[in-house]
Amino acid sequence: MNTTVINQVLILTLMMIIGVILRKKKIITDEVNKGLSDILMYVTLPCMIIYSFNFEFSMDMLKNAVLILFYSFLIHIILILLSKLLYCKLESSKKSIFSFSTVFSNCGFVGFPLAQGLLGSIGVFYTSIFTIPFNIFMFTYGVTLFTDKKDFKSIRKNLANLPLMCTLLGIIIFLTSTKLPLPLLKTLESIGNMTTSISMFIIGAMLADINLEDVFKGFDVYYLSLIKLIIAPIFSFAILDLIDADKTLTYLCVILVAMPTASLIGVFAEKYNGDKSTASRCAFLTTVLSIITIPGILSII
Repeated sequence: MNTTVINQVLILTLMMIIGVILRKKKIITDEVNKGLSDILMYVTLPCMIIYSFNFEFSMDMLKNAVLILFYSFLIHIILILLSKLLYCKLESSKKSIFSFSTVFSNCGFVGFPLAQGLLGSIGVFYTSIFTIPFNIFMFTYGVTLFTDKKDFKSIRKNLANLPLMCTLLGIIIFLTSTKLPLPLLKTLESIGNMTTSISMFIIGAMLADINLEDVFKGFDVYYLSLIKLIIAPIFSFAILDLIDADKTLTYLCVILVAMPTASLIGVFAEKYNGDKSTASRCAFLTTVLSIITIPGILSII
């Protein structure tokens, strides 16, 4: 299990390094990076979301799906409140990056393989359900962190995004046990699999624009890493244990919270003109440190 986690994190790191090289070689320019961000947000991510709901309906799965949906909503709300409390004294631009980093985990690339290793294909399904509140909060609360537009009209506009609509479509596919044609299913899988590499290239390209020594300097990013990788998962476990949540689903939720910062933070910082340097540092450092912290959290819980 620990080998699975470490391997997935190392793959992420290597992909980021490739992104750094491509940027240094001027293969990824500012225009290319913007284009990659659009391809990810409007093509590869929606395909990955739809493909993840390709499971046959059953009542037991539906019952557990409702439970993990509730747990996910609860966890994300708690993490939002926690981030507001812990980062209230930071400057506005850094507060946005740190809050996003704490609330949203890389539960896709690292989380899905780990869930499959723990529970098999059913673990992948539960992880997909966990990501429903993740996507809802990310494209509402997450966007407002960068744009600072919190009125109802802006929130409604953010909700009308392609990834979230694809999530709703995926729910319909699951509830109706719709069998997608094999060529379409394979196309969705192949395009969806590009999401991770593209997002890592984007982060790597951003990282190439800052001094690598700066990534490991300063207390602030280490403070974020402590909150994200250790305090957040342990706190989530304590809350779920307090409400006597299902043990297996609790275990899975805590593992997903313990993942490093969502790689999409780089895409959001690029798309909404956020603090790209801090975003890259958070994504890079939490990914590297998670090689140690994820096995540690697994041992604790």
